[in-house]
Amino acid sequence: MDAQNDGTGTPVLLNVYDLTPVNDYLYWLGFGVFHSGIEVHGMEYGFGAHDFSSSGVFEVESKCCPGFVYRKTVWLGTTELSQEEFRSFIETLAGKYHGNTYHLISKNCNHFTDDVCKNLTGKPIPGWVNRLARVGSVFDCLLPESVQVSPVGRVPTLRPVTDDDLDSLSSSGSDEGDEDKNLLPAPSTDLDPVDVPLKLAKDLL
Repeated sequence: MDAQNDGTGTPVLLNVYDLTPVNDYLYWLGFGVFHSGIEVHGMEYGFGAHDFSSSGVFEVESKCCPGFVYRKTVWLGTTELSQEEFRSFIETLAGKYHGNTYHLISKNCNHFTDDVCKNLTGKPIPGWVNRLARVGSVFDCLLPESVQVSPVGRVPTLRPVTDDDLDSLSSSGSDEGDEDKNLLPAPSTDLDPVDVPLKLAKDLL
């Protein structure tokens, strides 16, 4: 971890994952292809794509996002939000990140974590995490129209958040593997069960 807790507030952490082995070389040049998730109150939150207008924000066990290789955790700061307050915040923010609005260059997982970080700490995530998207935006006219995300699996159905969920947010998870990957329902979304094929950026490479 890049920094230590000063003893006040709840830590806000950025868990960074490799999308390609080439990162072992690119990382030292300040470049790479990364996925990131925000860890607060013991759970990690990320953003992926699907074909529906519901939220693409999901939660997983810390440092265990399926399909990615964990690289490092970066200290971002602290938040004074309680578990319940943070859950309300992240669900509200999830309403801005619909699965069908995901874009590898302009609205990816790192844009989501940057948004969360700015809201909680007033600071952005480190620039190297999303440098690929910034470079890509400069040369956007050269990118093929087919640059979209492709499916990498399915996630459990959407469900309403219960009091039991709030009580267990920071508890250790069971050995359910990919079943720990749950989309967060935004306050305005339809909570009827629906199978959502989650899509992430890694299959583009």
